[in-house]
Amino acid sequence: MRRLWDSREAGACVLCGSTHPPVASALGVCIRCLRERSPEALRLAEVAHHKARATFGLSEEAPASLGVRCGLCVHGCLIPPGHVGYCGLRENREGRLFHRAGTPRVGVLHWYYDPLPTNCVADWVCPGHHAIGKVNLAVFYGACTFDCLGCQNWHYRQLRPASDALSAEELAARANPRTECICFFGGDPTPQMPHALAVARTLAQRGVRVCWETNGSMDPHLLDRALELSLQSGGILKFDLKAWDDRVHRALTGVTNRRTLENFARAAARFLERPEPPLLVAATLLVPGYVDAQEVQHLAQFIASLHPDIPYALLAFAPAFFLSDLPTTSREHAEEALRAAQEAGLRRIRLGNRHLLGPPYP
Repeated sequence: MRRLWDSREAGACVLCGSTHPPVASALGVCIRCLRERSPEALRLAEVAHHKARATFGLSEEAPASLGVRCGLCVHGCLIPPGHVGYCGLRENREGRLFHRAGTPRVGVLHWYYDPLPTNCVADWVCPGHHAIGKVNLAVFYGACTFDCLGCQNWHYRQLRPASDALSAEELAARANPRTECICFFGGDPTPQMPHALAVARTLAQRGVRVCWETNGSMDPHLLDRALELSLQSGGILKFDLKAWDDRVHRALTGVTNRRTLENFARAAARFLERPEPPLLVAATLLVPGYVDAQEVQHLAQFIASLHPDIPYALLAFAPAFFLSDLPTTSREHAEEALRAAQEAGLRRIRLGNRHLLGPPYP
C-alpha cells in the first residue's frame, strides 16, 4: 500500500521557518529561500549533498585541483594524484587517468530483459508500445554525474566494478532475437559513455533501436554520437529536465543545469530530422515543494521555443532516498503544472504516474 504522508513529518525551512509548501528535512530550505536568499540556502543544500555522498564513499565535490583532467561530463574533473573523480570511476594513478569502469572493456552495470510494452517514460510515443512479445534490453549503469537527493534509483550506488562488470562485447551478446530495443539509464550513462556507445554501435548494426535516459550532462560531442545512433536506429533520447532555476536544480541535484539545457537545445536542433517516432523527449519529476508550476512553465517555454512538438512528460513524485519525508505529488500540483506546460505552447504533454497523485499539501 502506498505510504500516506503525515504533515507532522514535514521539515521546516531553517532560514524562514516555513513548512508550506513541503520542505525536505534533508535540505532544510524552502523554494522561496532558494530563490530569494540563494547564497545562504545553497550553502545548506551543499551540506546536505556532502552528507549524502559521504554515505556512499563518494567525493563531496568534483575535484578541481591541479591534476589529470577527465572531459566526459559537465564537471571536467581535475583529479589530483591518488584521488578519484566525482562519479567515482576515474582516478589519478601516478599522473595518468585510470578508468575503473566505463570503457568498452568494462562497464559497471546491471542488465535485464524488460518485456514490452514497458514503463519507460517515453513509452507513450515509442513504437515499442506496440511490440508485444518483444523485450527491451535494459542497462542500469552504476554511476552518475548528479547527486539527486530524491533519486528513485539510488541503489545504483551499490554496484561495484569487481562484481557487477561486463565488457561492451559481453553486454551486446545479451541481445537475442526478441530484443526490440536497448535503453541505457541508471544512475546515468554519462560516466560510462565509451562503454555504452560501443554497445550501441554493435546493436544498431543489428537493427536494435538505441534509446537513452539521461540527465544530459555529457560532453556535447558524446551527445552527438548518442543522438546519431538513436537517429539511425529509430530510438529515442530522453532528457530529464529536473528544474529551470539553476538554484533549485543545484539544491536538488548538487550540480548546475547549464550543460543539460545547452545539450537539450543541441539535440533539439536535430528534432525535425526524424519527428516520428520523436528523436527527443523531455521529462520532469514534480518534486513537492520544489518543482512547482513556475519551474514547469519556464521549462515548457524553453522546450516550445525549440520545437512545440517535442514530447514532454510530467511525472508524479514518490518519496525516496533523502527526500523520503516529502509527500507524493498532489493532484492539485500536477494539474497546475500540466496547465502551465499547455499554456507555454507545447502540443504533446503527458502526465505520468497518475496513480501516485495524492491530496493537497497542508
